[in-house]
Parts: sequence; structure tokens; C-alpha cells
Amino acid sequence: MKKIFLFLLLSSSIGLFAQKKTNVILFLVDDLGYYDLSCTGSDLYETPNIDKLSESGMSFTNAYASHPRCVPSRYGIQTGKYPATGRVPGGKGSLKETDYTIGQAFQAAGYKTFFTGKWHLGHDEEEWPQNRGYDVNVAGCSAGAPISYFYPYNVRQKDAVSDDKHKAIVGLEEGEEGEYITDRLTDETIKFIKENKNKPFFAMLSHYGVHTPFQAKKESIEKYQNKIKEMHFDGPEYITKDGTTKMRQDNAVYAAMIESVDQSMGKLIEALKKAGIYENTAIIFTSDHGGLSNRGVNSKRDLATSNLPLRAGKGHLYEGGTKVPFIVYWNGQVKKGSVSDQVTINCDIYPTLLEMAGIENTNKDIDGQSIVAELEGGPLMERTIFWHSPKGRPNKTGDQNSSVIRVGDYKLIDFYDSKKIELYDLKSDPGETEDLSIAQAGKAEKLKEELNIWKQQINAYVQSEAQKKKKKNKKKAKKNHKK
Repeated sequence: MKKIFLFLLLSSSIGLFAQKKTNVILFLVDDLGYYDLSCTGSDLYETPNIDKLSESGMSFTNAYASHPRCVPSRYGIQTGKYPATGRVPGGKGSLKETDYTIGQAFQAAGYKTFFTGKWHLGHDEEEWPQNRGYDVNVAGCSAGAPISYFYPYNVRQKDAVSDDKHKAIVGLEEGEEGEYITDRLTDETIKFIKENKNKPFFAMLSHYGVHTPFQAKKESIEKYQNKIKEMHFDGPEYITKDGTTKMRQDNAVYAAMIESVDQSMGKLIEALKKAGIYENTAIIFTSDHGGLSNRGVNSKRDLATSNLPLRAGKGHLYEGGTKVPFIVYWNGQVKKGSVSDQVTINCDIYPTLLEMAGIENTNKDIDGQSIVAELEGGPLMERTIFWHSPKGRPNKTGDQNSSVIRVGDYKLIDFYDSKKIELYDLKSDPGETEDLSIAQAGKAEKLKEELNIWKQQINAYVQSEAQKKKKKNKKKAKKNHKK
């Protein structure tokens, strides 16, 4: 009788354990470059907590954003689609009524869903997190950045360095004087975790940091100012290439902003451990695109960082604009301290997280592919990935309209307006310094043909001559008005 009782108790315990669902946290940083972490090689930025996450999970060397700008990249994360598939940018609005978000997928599976921070998808409330699959939304609205990083967040402060006129953040009207927004969003996430530690949850902490305006805590700024004084830099601070390119990581305020995001990760992990759910929570860390390292030749905007040895940065389809840090902690499934060369794009986050949580992905209208097999140590998946950027900003970030295809190690960039193509072998030339489009003309032509077929299939948005002329006249009128 005793043996039978023990057997039933053991069977019950195993059953309960098997039914325990994995919690998932997606930790997204804004404008953070691949080399903006100490674990990826920065000598200036200090990110001990993110480094520890890397030591506890798997880091990817070939992870990409689906677009080098905020709105399209976030569209790719939420929908699992290439932004170009949804005509973002280009079409009207961002999220469509037919788009089924990752929040909705988790919500339908019985997960408690939470979003805080930068949403930036849609001007109307109907498009915001609380109406697109998230039970709780804190500060997710149309704003792309705070007016101030210190409370009151919607009041411009004198020491904020930015050339943008940011919108007010809905949902953070109340707060404590001097409160820092990165800390506030972290606290909101921890509050949600404490309240839902006994339920399966999907939480997305989408930091406004480290986007402009450049603003950080004074003590942290002073720390990095002193550190920079001890550093030695060779060569010029800027060069004229891909617009104007910053060649150094020497912005003390930006460094302090990165430190605040790293501290956020540390607080989050500590809260999970105190709640007793750290080992049953998967954490995914990434950025929405490369760091702000380039500007138009005639622009005077302050730049945040250098993405060297990668070429260019935010806005560009060169590696500096699309390659991002990507770390996955998944206790018991991912080998600690492992590194993967798997090519992955942020559209993959959607199907990957669902599979990690054991949720069937019923949404077939996606471009992303699950990389769970690679996370579990399987062989690398061969694939082709695409980018399309039809609204370049030559005056602001120095980039031009272009499209890209990557097959294996080869990457072709088509600057279709100027009818110019470039071909690179990323394995031997990750900095994209040697254009092979003439030396390997046959391969270049084949890749361009495949790229054009994809663009035709998805009906990719391309500005007409009339639209270009209208945009040019609008800028001209605005410039004359300022005079």
C-alpha cells in the first residue's frame, strides 16, 4: 500500500511538473549596436549583467534586425513577417487588422501578457498593445522616444541632446520627480512578475533606451567621462563614408544609458530568482537594429556610437545597421556559454518563442522560422533572408533606398534608384570593404534576380517618381519657411 501511495505521489508530481509552462521575457533595447556590449568587445561600455546572461545561455554571431529602423523592425518582431511583406514602411499605417501579433498568440494560449515601453506601431489607440494581444500595457503608444528620460517624461529638459521633436508618452503621466524612465519600466515589469508568478506569462520589456535624447544619471556620466579620459584613440573621430561615419565609442552619456539598461537586466533576473521562477523563465535579449553611428554629410546631429568593424549603422542595410546582439537564456535547453553562427532574423522570434513555450503556431502568415533546433544544439539551418528599405534618409542618417539578399555567406545590396549593386562575402569580409560584384558578376546577377523575384512576389513598396518629387518639394518648402 505504501509503495502504491509513493508511486501515485511521484506520478502526480511528474504530471504537475510536465504541465508547468515556460514563462517568456523578451528584453528589447532601442538603437543598441552589436558591439555596444562588453561581452561583444567594447572597451568603453560596461554590461556585466548582460554578459552573465550570455554566459548562462546562447549568443548568436549572425543575428539580424528585419529592418535598420525602429518601426519596421518592431513590426517584424510583433508579426513574424518581413516588414516589406506588410509594406512597412510605405503603406498606410503599420499594424494591419489582419496582422496577428505574438502577444495575441500567447494570449490565446492562456498566457498572461504584458508590454511596457516603446511600441511605436500605429498612431491610434486601437493599434496599441492593449488592443493587440497584451493584457497589460504600460507606456506603449505611438511615441518613438521620451521627451525626457527623467520624470516628468513629457516635458523637455535643457540638457537633453537631440535633434528630434518626440511625442508625449501615454501612460507615464504620473511618477516621482527625477525618476529615470529605464528604472520605471523595469519596476513596472517586476511588479507584473510578482503579481503573476503563479501563472504562465509572456512579458515584453521594450526599453526606450538607448535612443535619443541622450540623457543619463549624472554619476554614471561622470564615471564614463573619467574612463574616456584614460582611453587612447587613433585617427579621426569622423570620416566621410556612407554619409558621415563616427569612428569611436566615446560618448559618455550614451555609455551611461547602456549601463542603465544593463542594470535593468540585473534587477529583472534578481526579481525572477526571488519569485522562484528564474529557472522556468526563458529570457531573450536583443536590439531593434544597429547603433546610431551615421548621419548625412550636411547633418550636424550628435551620434551615439561606432559600430566598427561593421560598416555604417542605423538606417543602412550594411551590417552595422542590421546586425544585432541576440542572447537566449533557456534553462535546461540551451547549453551555458554556447555560441551559434546560425543566421537568424528578428521575424524568427515569433515562431521560436511559441515553440519554446510548447504552443502550436497556428499563424501561417509569417516569414520567420523557428530556431529551436539550433538552440538545442542541432545543425545550422541553411536559409535565404531579405531586406527592403524603400524610404532612405540620405540627409538624416546618410542611407539610400536599397534592397538586400543574403544566401549563405554572400550578401548582395541593390541600390535600385542609382542602378548600382554591391556583393560581399561576409565570411572573409564582415566589414564589407571589398565589393565582388564585378569579380563575381555571375553570382551577383543570380542573386539580384532572386531578390527581384522576392520583391515582385510580396509586391514590395517602391516610391514612384511623383512621390519622390512631392517629398522633395515638401522638404524645400519647409526649408524656405524656416528662412
